[in-house]
Amino acid sequence: MTTKNNALSFEIGETVVYPAHGVGVITAVEEQEVAGFKLELFVITFDKDRLTLRIPLTKAKSSGMRKLSEPAVVKQALDLLSGKAMAKRGMWNRRSNDLQERIGTGQLTAIAEVLRDLNRGSEQQEASYSEQQIFEGALDFMIREVAASSRLTQTEARKLIEQSLAKAPHLNKAETLAEEPEGPDDEAAA
Repeated sequence: MTTKNNALSFEIGETVVYPAHGVGVITAVEEQEVAGFKLELFVITFDKDRLTLRIPLTKAKSSGMRKLSEPAVVKQALDLLSGKAMAKRGMWNRRSNDLQERIGTGQLTAIAEVLRDLNRGSEQQEASYSEQQIFEGALDFMIREVAASSRLTQTEARKLIEQSLAKAPHLNKAETLAEEPEGPDDEAAA
């Protein structure tokens, strides 16, 4: 069964990306009555979280649900990983919000930019807890989509992503500290 919705078509059994939850599979299209209105809903399962989500067909596009990235987009995202990180200045909470917003778009290239910008190479374990959490969440999202798009296992996708990240030039610790002030006194000094 193919469902047309604002120029997007999805099929039962198709793997899709939903920004808030990552990669899932459309398992059915159901009709439910809500407040006296009949709604057609996509039923999407996310194995990672053992979650089933129901999204009205009319809201699929506006919710950000999309097909898996094309091979050219996967290649572009992998190429982004090996680029130089964009050093951000300012308070961590603002940078964290920006990173979370980029992840929330569900776009593979935006997620790759987050990974690139948080990548510390061999010093990854020295990142703050919140930085590590954002990095791991973005990495997990990217692994699942690259695996599904490229028909790889998640282990193979992780290896491909880690190889791209390993090619990236890294700032050494002294440069990172000099370029990225963390404390509240840094804003007053600026």
